Amino acid sequence: MARPAPLSVLIPVKNEAANLPACLASCAFCDEVVVVDSASTDATAALAAQAGATVVQFHWEGRFPKKKNWALANVPWRNEWVFILDADERITPALAAELTALAEAGNTPFPGYYVNRRFWFLDGWLKHCGYYPSWNLRFFRHRLGRYEKAPAAGDTGSGDNEVHEHVELQGPAGYLHGEMEHYAFPDISTWVEKHNRYSNWEARMQVAAAGLKATRPALEAGLARKRRLRRLAWALPFRPALRFFYHYVWRAGFLDGYRGYVFCRLMAQYEFLSMAKAAEIRRHRP
Repeated sequence: MARPAPLSVLIPVKNEAANLPACLASCAFCDEVVVVDSASTDATAALAAQAGATVVQFHWEGRFPKKKNWALANVPWRNEWVFILDADERITPALAAELTALAEAGNTPFPGYYVNRRFWFLDGWLKHCGYYPSWNLRFFRHRLGRYEKAPAAGDTGSGDNEVHEHVELQGPAGYLHGEMEHYAFPDISTWVEKHNRYSNWEARMQVAAAGLKATRPALEAGLARKRRLRRLAWALPFRPALRFFYHYVWRAGFLDGYRGYVFCRLMAQYEFLSMAKAAEIRRHRP
């Protein structure tokens, strides 16, 4: 039997009994798996324990830090390298081999690495739409990375877990060849439910746009550039239509056929929700 890879996996969860078994199976090659739960009411904690994972309960009081940052700072990690994995994601065998090699190498050229993620939507992989490739900083030395603190005052309405926030890494990051698989949207209803919550975060970011002008230096240059362009886009008219054009035409979503068309229409709906919620917040704030 192969020796476990000397790396740890952090899986933040709440009521993920349906997704968790396959997720845990994909990271079974790792020496340590820590599932950070938010008082799930289903079998999430039991399934994690049965699979040999360490289960830690996180109780959020509506303030920072949120779940991932809290776990990075407070879990007594067995290994220096940590991979952040959501319950609806899977580590592919090619990525597992690459992570193992890096963790065993000792000296590595970078303190952290971006991983490409592909999305399963309407019974197939999205290959365009601006959602592939989708690079995420997920593998890093746990002492050298923390998720950014959202600049909006108070609760962002996105729950106790960092969703849109990105990792601020102390040092440059590399890129891996292996990929993750993301099964976040098994059906359209799930997509709509999640993006209704995500639009709460987006709306509060728009209202707090003044606080976003100073780009945090620890964010990678490409991401900082995207943030600046996104802030400029908030001021444009006809944003839902422009969002559809961007994903469907500019980013070639039409090449994904029907699933690409549906996905791009939903992204336009998400843009409308974010815009309308931001206007609502502005109307009702003191």
